[in-house]
Amino acid sequence: MNTKTTLHSQVKIEARSDGSLSAPLPIPSVGLSRRHHLIFAAATLLYWVTMYIYVPILTPFLEDRGLPMGMIGFIVGSYGLTQMLIRFPLGLYSDRLQRRKPFLFIGMLAGLGSCVLFLTAGGWAGPLAGRLVAGICASTWVAFSVLYASYFAPDQSTKAMGSLSFLTVTGQLTGMTASGYLASQGGWNAAFATGIGVAAVGALMTLFVHEPKTAIPAHAKKGDDVPPRSWIQLLRESPLLIEVSLLSILAHCILFITMFGFTPLQAVKLGASEAQLTWLVIAFMVPHALVSLWTGRYIAPRFGIRPVIIAGFLLAAVCTAAISYSGSLPGLLLTQMFNGIGQALYFPLLLGLAIRDIPPRERATAMGFYQSMYSIGMFAGPYLAGWLNGSGGLRAGFAFGAAIGLIGAAITGIRARYYRV
Repeated sequence: MNTKTTLHSQVKIEARSDGSLSAPLPIPSVGLSRRHHLIFAAATLLYWVTMYIYVPILTPFLEDRGLPMGMIGFIVGSYGLTQMLIRFPLGLYSDRLQRRKPFLFIGMLAGLGSCVLFLTAGGWAGPLAGRLVAGICASTWVAFSVLYASYFAPDQSTKAMGSLSFLTVTGQLTGMTASGYLASQGGWNAAFATGIGVAAVGALMTLFVHEPKTAIPAHAKKGDDVPPRSWIQLLRESPLLIEVSLLSILAHCILFITMFGFTPLQAVKLGASEAQLTWLVIAFMVPHALVSLWTGRYIAPRFGIRPVIIAGFLLAAVCTAAISYSGSLPGLLLTQMFNGIGQALYFPLLLGLAIRDIPPRERATAMGFYQSMYSIGMFAGPYLAGWLNGSGGLRAGFAFGAAIGLIGAAITGIRARYYRV
């Protein structure tokens, strides 16, 4: 069989002798090298380590300072509130500038400042300010996402976002697993001090990140240039963006009800020690990272995007409901392993679909809207589940999370009649 390789934009296509074309393979944009990808990957890992290096110890740290539970909940949730306010305007401004790289550096500086505020300020004001600034850091993920997508062809966005999701989870896992060890060896402040160092290195790393120049479409010649759409027009003409944003709100509700919310309390209820809480993190995050990498590359191309998203929501619903029925720590770890797999089936696909049909010059606006929307889930999920837990125990909150998973699966299936992906 004779083959020849042709390049069109950023997609590699194998043309067979019978005239058929093999499946396109994602390759970097013209002029990009492995070094560019490695530098971006390193910056991304440091970015997430900075934000998550204190997450497992945050609530005990605040409780140790004598803060009431109501204030602790508000401080933790303020991370999502900041993002709701900042992500979308940041995306709009990034598209106006047609630049992404400066926001990477700003994000790292915000992460550094967050750790400094936790380390130096006392009472409730310092931690609250630190968490709000951490939300600013997280908001710059808009620029990270869009910049990495520019390394690939537009129709390879779901595969690119699968790789980015893998880097995200790997950075989160690294920070969270280091957190307990650092606190046990040097006290609470050791985690924050390490975060300062990681953020400083990350800020320097972003200076070497490559940002491709925005490609000018062939039709955009002088006198025939199409002006960018207003953000209202963009949303009105992007039904898929609206759909996946809604689904991502539900997805983040589940995540912040379970692993980033009340699952550790269920583990403590079963007698877990500090070291065993680290195993809880690993049980969820390791399969989550691996499956995130495979979802866009292998699973979705074989089974279809919508069926995979539906399967992910259903699996997450079952595993979330099963958390409160786990009679032992090994059983709880098993639910977390499959919950990590289920959530990894939809997170990278939703992220990729958010910008798949959006022109490159409007992608930061779309991504900013998408990420602002899912920030609602980061706040509303644990807030509503906590309210339910107050009257019905942890089982009520996990049942609420399971119901959200079923709703997500139903919406995905119903929308298949109106919009194919």
